[in-house]
Amino acid sequence: MPIINRVAALKDEIAAWRQDFHQNPELLYDVHRTAAVVAEKLKAFGCDEVVPGVGKTGVVGIIRGRTNTSGRTIGLRADMDALPIHEDTGLPYASKVDGKMHACGHDGHTAVLLGAAKYLCETRNFDGTVAVIFQPAEEGGAGGRAMVEDGMMERWNIDEVYGMHNQPGMAVGAFATRPGPFLAASDRIYITIEGKGGHAAKPHMAIDPVLVGSHIVVAMQSIVARAINPLEQGVVSLCQFQAGNAGNVIPQTAQLVGTARSLLPHVQDILEKRVVEIAESCGRMFGAKVDVTYKRDYPVTRNHEKQAAFAAEVARGIVGAQNVEGNVTPVMGGEDFSFMLQRRPGAFVFFGNGDTAPLHHPKYNFNDDAIPVGVTFFARLVETAMPA
Repeated sequence: MPIINRVAALKDEIAAWRQDFHQNPELLYDVHRTAAVVAEKLKAFGCDEVVPGVGKTGVVGIIRGRTNTSGRTIGLRADMDALPIHEDTGLPYASKVDGKMHACGHDGHTAVLLGAAKYLCETRNFDGTVAVIFQPAEEGGAGGRAMVEDGMMERWNIDEVYGMHNQPGMAVGAFATRPGPFLAASDRIYITIEGKGGHAAKPHMAIDPVLVGSHIVVAMQSIVARAINPLEQGVVSLCQFQAGNAGNVIPQTAQLVGTARSLLPHVQDILEKRVVEIAESCGRMFGAKVDVTYKRDYPVTRNHEKQAAFAAEVARGIVGAQNVEGNVTPVMGGEDFSFMLQRRPGAFVFFGNGDTAPLHHPKYNFNDDAIPVGVTFFARLVETAMPA
């Protein structure tokens, strides 16, 4: 069951769609152009139903098979949004929007699912229904949750749901997944420090929020090293430190922003508890007021055992067992496909992007050679799960 011939023939057309999306990146829920193009193509393919505006700006297309004796509906999901990053690829189809780029490959995911939709509309070689789900705001906006809360699963009676993400550093034609926790819970940390501003030459008359923040950053490193079981995973990263506007002024306030990642509920509890305790204690130590907001954001992306095994088996049928890892080590990145997996059984998989720049990098680019592999995977998954 190698790459489908019809899919291979569609590669250049799908790549052109992908490159158009790449040139016109949109952020979070503001994916109006992308969603409109997706809806237009789904209608042209002959989808039985095309519904925009699901979860604000998501699009769902319904494709019915030749028969429906199974009564099943399988959902296939792709994300559409880009990132607020200035592109540095030099590609002829580089982003035309300054400060925005598809640095995570969502342009490729959208094009791959469109390709699968086109093929499935042409062939209808399955017994049941497919819902192709194009989601906004994966990059921090919880678009997956918005679509679920908009009643998507119940409206179209979706029984199972599957998603994919490209993976730089993994060979094109390779797949990886696992049962259980696959990607981490992704929490947000916001810390505001209020000290007492003053002249840099008179620090004894001020309370320096930069000093307080620096102690917080250093002390936070003890959480994973000393509060978490070494056999369990956790991450705490403070990634923004904003304070002051002049080199000779001690500022009044400082702000820290970061993220915490975990795979197990009790580890998440420890991270939240220690983040708050350490930040507030550092504030008291220096006489500053510290406010901490710890927001539990994306939950763990937890694959269901049966569906993860099925997805791996479908991938093996396409690229061979030697190119599929069915029990890969979990990844500490976050993914809001987790909200869909909380509502319905399913699985998330990685597929190789080759030797490219990493995700969220200004030089990243989705590898168009991965398109036939991704499209074939989605198509065969449907045809295998619901044989005609």
